Amino acid sequence: QVQLVESGGGLVQAGGSLRLSCAASGDTFSSYAMGWFRQAPGKEREFVAAISRSGDNTYYADSVKGRFTISRDNAKNTVYLQMNSLKPDDTAVYYCAADRGLGGVRQGGSDYWGQGTQVTVSS
Repeated sequence: QVQLVESGGGLVQAGGSLRLSCAASGDTFSSYAMGWFRQAPGKEREFVAAISRSGDNTYYADSVKGRFTISRDNAKNTVYLQMNSLKPDDTAVYYCAADRGLGGVRQGGSDYWGQGTQVTVSS
């Protein structure tokens, strides 16, 4: 089993930046592909970014491509989401997800989820 704890959310003005972190514990972190999802009020949860177990492969939603960067540090059991040029539409609760398969992460079928961290972007 994997436990995931997100941090780094907050309130930021449009055009600003935030860095989210997700600390994992309970199992071998490098055995899991990782991803970030978000859910805005009244909307369904949507895929944001994913990264392979080694970190060699990354994937992004079109809406964040070029602005967000996902990375991981397997020595620190942590995955990050660097968010730049933030827009009000990026306002949501951001969730970290882990799955042994990258496909599972990208499709939203991850076995493990964090509790979420709120990101609010003001205009």
